[in-house]
Amino acid sequence: MGGRINPNVPAKDLHIDMLSGVLNGVPRHKVSEHLLYSYENFHGCVAKLTENEAKVIADMVGVVSVFPNEKYDLHTTRSWDFMGFPLNVERSNTESDVIVGVIDFGIWPESESFQDEGLGPPPTKWKGRCHNITCNNKIIGAQYFRADGEFSNGDIASPRDTNGHGTHTASTVAGGVVKMASFLGLGQGTARGGVPSARIAVYKSCWSDSCLFADILAAFDAAISDGVDIISVSLGSSRAQARPYFTDPTAIGAFHAMKKGILTSASAGNRGPGLQILGNYAPWILTVGASTMDRKFTTKVQLGNGMVFEGTSLNTFDTQHKTFPLIYGGDAPDTELSNSSNSRFCLHNTLNSTLVEGKIVLCDRFISGEEPYLAGAAGVIMQDVEPHDLAAPFPLPASYLRVDDAARVLSYTRNLTSTPFGTIHKSVEVKDTSAPYVASFSSRGPHPLSPHILKPDLVAPGVNILAAWPPIASVTGVEGDTRSVPYNMLYGTSMACPHATAVAAYVKSFHPTWSAAAIRSALMTTALPMSNTNEEAELAYGSGHINPLKAIDPGLVYDAEEGDYVKFLCSQDLNDTHIGLITGINSSCHKNRANWDLNYPSIALPTNLGPFDTMYTRTVTNVGSPNSTYKAAVTTPQGQALSIKVRPSVLSFNSVGQKMSFNVRVYGTIGMRALMSASLVWDDGQHQVRSPIVVFNLS
Repeated sequence: MGGRINPNVPAKDLHIDMLSGVLNGVPRHKVSEHLLYSYENFHGCVAKLTENEAKVIADMVGVVSVFPNEKYDLHTTRSWDFMGFPLNVERSNTESDVIVGVIDFGIWPESESFQDEGLGPPPTKWKGRCHNITCNNKIIGAQYFRADGEFSNGDIASPRDTNGHGTHTASTVAGGVVKMASFLGLGQGTARGGVPSARIAVYKSCWSDSCLFADILAAFDAAISDGVDIISVSLGSSRAQARPYFTDPTAIGAFHAMKKGILTSASAGNRGPGLQILGNYAPWILTVGASTMDRKFTTKVQLGNGMVFEGTSLNTFDTQHKTFPLIYGGDAPDTELSNSSNSRFCLHNTLNSTLVEGKIVLCDRFISGEEPYLAGAAGVIMQDVEPHDLAAPFPLPASYLRVDDAARVLSYTRNLTSTPFGTIHKSVEVKDTSAPYVASFSSRGPHPLSPHILKPDLVAPGVNILAAWPPIASVTGVEGDTRSVPYNMLYGTSMACPHATAVAAYVKSFHPTWSAAAIRSALMTTALPMSNTNEEAELAYGSGHINPLKAIDPGLVYDAEEGDYVKFLCSQDLNDTHIGLITGINSSCHKNRANWDLNYPSIALPTNLGPFDTMYTRTVTNVGSPNSTYKAAVTTPQGQALSIKVRPSVLSFNSVGQKMSFNVRVYGTIGMRALMSASLVWDDGQHQVRSPIVVFNLS
């Protein structure tokens, strides 16, 4: 629930008063038992209510919204070197003063990545605490949140991570240097976070059954009060319909973090490659998509007739000197529960264990491998039309083949003239010279609520990422897979997000007074342009691929403050009362200001078929040389009816912190289902401050 708070009355007392008027027959001293959370930094609470009670409260004066406690999903070291960010890069002497708040599944504090050797005591600004866990000078805070108090089997009532996702993301951001790390021999090298001297504060809001809204908001509330500098959130909604900004817990929490100068970095989601499927799209958030890096893992399948096919997986089982009979899943149905049309996909309870035991099963779908594993198979070969740009671990030897190769395997498997045999080799690491490109699973834009805001903001490595892992957490999530590893390899925008979080923390260490918007701008305007040969172009990668070294010296930044976002919200059909209740300030939307006037580092223009002509206003702040002159350079696509005019085309500064405004006119003609990519670069000879400009018609 969200509503206006009387500053003279403690929030908890006000919420109890409100509930007392609804919970008829409940004594006041018992009302507090229905109040699960009363947030400090934003105006809301969480309470146990019936549907009728929720409706009564929703109609009360001063209540902006009442929404159910829904669930969020997880979005799941070569990467730093691949980005040109080596361990010996220039470091600020205040990096150890930067505190990164990680809202996730908790942490495994005993991991070697979280040793605190060489670190002094926490920064004096730190106000947090450790709850049911032992902290050190690396992990300086750890709390957990479970509003309903209901823990599932395997959950531990502490910030300790039993899933692995939280440990993986936290170590990617700020894990220490660990040599000879690998996933059971794959990806061997030095594991490290992007800011290995930064401090970690953990806010566990995810459990084996869910990541609940109430707990996520409570985590934001605590992180803001504790004094973190950057917040990392690798979580998001998987619902098909876009959630309004202020029924979205990450948007709510990140807005109030922004008010305190704290940037929230969040994952874009794993629902690609379709369009308009983004998560975490509020304009005050850094939204991060996933890209590949220059290593991939291949797994060969060798047949008894000598044919060899190259698939993908993270196969650590050494069976290359063993051969096993082959069987097609469609020829091995569990007739009591299934038929061949189901068993060919090797779904749960579809395979006949007597027929598949000790054999390699060919399945017509990309699966977890659980059903062949539980049925006693010796291995699994999968085929599907899904892309092959990532590798995953399985509980048994496995390889994911292209459809045409799998067709040849099937033909051999069903050849009745001889017994078919095969071998699945151990995975090997190979060079991917086409990297980086946007991962197939990474969620794309355009922005589902405000298409004039280009999202995602940028992309970062999110495929085959090696990072710390709890030894008690399952490698694959498949029951019976008891392998224990200190480091695991995952893919997802969950893995891309902490890379961007770390770069934001790196920038913060050099510029501790910069606002959240300034840091985000630095990351966006220095990002490396990517190839726009695919249909989605900037709708998939935003400003481009993150470029850590350039980000600390962007030259100019596109800054924005709370009032700028309030004006933006005024353009989103939210009335004065709602905006005032949500933000905690008295606002007045006297004018329905166009939302493209938000001072964003990128420009997106959704338009109808035919001609278009739109004027944008932007303001840049000089953070480079005091006396500098920037000239505008515009690049437009050849052969397309797109023109861009910038006025003035020269900006001359004489001091650091000086602001200057300019107009960008974007005009031309667009066809049906078309997208045109352009860019504006402000160049002073030392800095190239780049803003992508994308015009699209997706109707």
